Amino acid sequence: CICLYLVISGVPAIQAIGLWNFLFGETWNAPTNEFGILPFILTSVYGTAGALLLGVPLGLFTAVFLAKAAPPRIAAAARSCVALLAGIPSVVYGLVGMTVLVPFVQKTFSLSSGACLLTAILVLTVMILPYIVSVSETALRAVPREYEEASLALGATKVETWFLVSLKAAKSGVIASIIQGTGRAVGEAMAILMVAGNVANMPSLFASVRFLTTAIVSEMSYAAYGSLQRDALFSVGLVLFLFILLINAALRLLSERSAKA
Repeated sequence: CICLYLVISGVPAIQAIGLWNFLFGETWNAPTNEFGILPFILTSVYGTAGALLLGVPLGLFTAVFLAKAAPPRIAAAARSCVALLAGIPSVVYGLVGMTVLVPFVQKTFSLSSGACLLTAILVLTVMILPYIVSVSETALRAVPREYEEASLALGATKVETWFLVSLKAAKSGVIASIIQGTGRAVGEAMAILMVAGNVANMPSLFASVRFLTTAIVSEMSYAAYGSLQRDALFSVGLVLFLFILLINAALRLLSERSAKA
């Protein structure tokens, strides 16, 4: 029903604006009925890619440390912290980012405003870490001990065994964690709205930007019922929905190919 509602509500605006103008237009201006979402699409892609670029290595190193190297007490305490991070509401991440990260980025890089794509990437990185760490650690702990013992018996060091044997054996779980993290990064709205600046610019690391999700949140409340602006926002939701489906399908296809390999 949700899929059908998105299609019914989103297609009319695309037909009125034109698919090419809607997807590849660079101007979003409600008073002049210009609704191009290319800046939103590219910002969402860059923001998600940046968060994964930072979050995946950090999350995997943390998962390996907790599953293989950390003393039991430290590992238990760290798992509690990871679980706590997963339970923190998005608005709290946004509040901390707005009061701590935004001034820090502004001062560090001498910007007029610290609300930019870089700050959004940093917030998204922290938000996806719990998913990557917890799922990857569970997968690593499920690797049969015989694999590691055989590797050690052949002369590999513990570190080599962890990263070349255990991590490879747990790759299906690792990919699942990346899928979850990607979904969280793409679908996040409230925290990003508070730290990204919410301006419909083409993406730049130190510029205020608007994501697909924040475009809907920021304008839906005052878009007139039946107006082209409101219909265009539903079209943005439809594009976001298809965007997430494509990402999940691509990652699952990669996971299946890795499992067969």
